[in-house]
Parts: sequence; C-alpha cells; structure tokens
Amino acid sequence: MSGITWIRAVLVSGHGVASGQSTTSPYPGGTIALQQPFFAELGLDLSDCWPGTLNLSVAPLELRLRDPDHRFPLMEWTDRHPPETFSFWRIQLLTPDDAAVDGWIYQPDPTTKIRHNQPLNVVEVLAPRLQGISPGVSLQFRDRLNRIHTIDAIRLRARLLEFLKFRVLAAQDTFFATTGVELRRAWLRDHHPEALALDDAALDQVWNQARVLYTEE
Repeated sequence: MSGITWIRAVLVSGHGVASGQSTTSPYPGGTIALQQPFFAELGLDLSDCWPGTLNLSVAPLELRLRDPDHRFPLMEWTDRHPPETFSFWRIQLLTPDDAAVDGWIYQPDPTTKIRHNQPLNVVEVLAPRLQGISPGVSLQFRDRLNRIHTIDAIRLRARLLEFLKFRVLAAQDTFFATTGVELRRAWLRDHHPEALALDDAALDQVWNQARVLYTEE
C-alpha cells in the first residue's frame, strides 16, 4: 500500500435527493434506491451500500478523477429526468474510529445532470451505513490505483494569472487573438504545464481576469 495517499475530507450536508430525505424531491424514495436495479443490470451490485450518499468535501482543494471502474453512459432510470451518465471509482474509507470500509465514489456527469450538481471540492460516496457520523466529522479515503488526487486550484489560478501578466502587457489584445480550448491547452502545455490541472471554466476565468487587468482600454 506504500505510495497510496489518504485524502482528508469533511462530511458535509447534501441536497437530500439521493437518500429521499428532502421534502421537495420528486423522488421520495431517493434516487439511489431507484437507480440501484439499473446499475445491477449493468454489472454493478450496490446492495451492500446504504441508499444515500456521503458528501465529502476536500475544500479548499479540488478533486481530479480519471479512469473510473465503471461508466454507464446515458442510462434511462426515470421518466422525470433525461438519461444520465454515471461513473464509479472503488475506494476505501477510513472512519473516525480508524475502521476501513469499502465504498464507491458516485459521480453523475454534470453535462447530463439537470440540477443538484456538486462543486469540484465535493464527491458523493456510496458505502455501507456508518453509525455515529454527522456533518463536520473528518473522514479519509483512498484509491488503491491512485487515480484520484487533489489540486490547489486557488494557488494554480493565482500563479497562472501572474505568469500571464507580462505577456499580456506586452502583446495587449493580440495575446487573446487565438481562442479555443484545445489551442489554449496546447499553448499551456508548452509554456506553463502546471495550469493544465485547471478545468476549462477556471482557465476562462483567469484569461478574462488577465484581459481586464492587463490590457489598455
């Protein structure tokens, strides 16, 4: 197990939709209970998991995940929501009393999810019911295959903005003449590769901020 990092997180309150505890949810039995039979048909047995999610926050860091164990594209699980894509990563949870429990990171694709999306510093976890925990408790989790890691997005954005400063001051609006996600990432790959860990929305934010701060009107 050497080299496999435990990621520290804090349990936070969720929307109550996955478990059905929300009084305003259109799924009074909870979305997980409704989805479980569909996942089982596709080869993922979640019968040992409590039908609700643990919402784990790593704030102020953000999470990056790759290569899920399971990915189910455009699964039709209800007539109240368009088909959704789901990804799962097998993880191990460490509870406050140092008990290790197997679980799954459960990630509805935000591009197919209409509402209740999670921020980049929160993951939803399916696991057996854990007794005696409540929002605010500290937990840890790890992936034995090291496909999950955290980034300090605030620091990366600040460093990128500083890196762009003199380039924009020198080139002014011509710096922004070349647009497009792939071209921008290709440029970063050559000049400032650490920023590639940021998502496209964060890069847009930094580019727009650099334009406002460093170009002349």
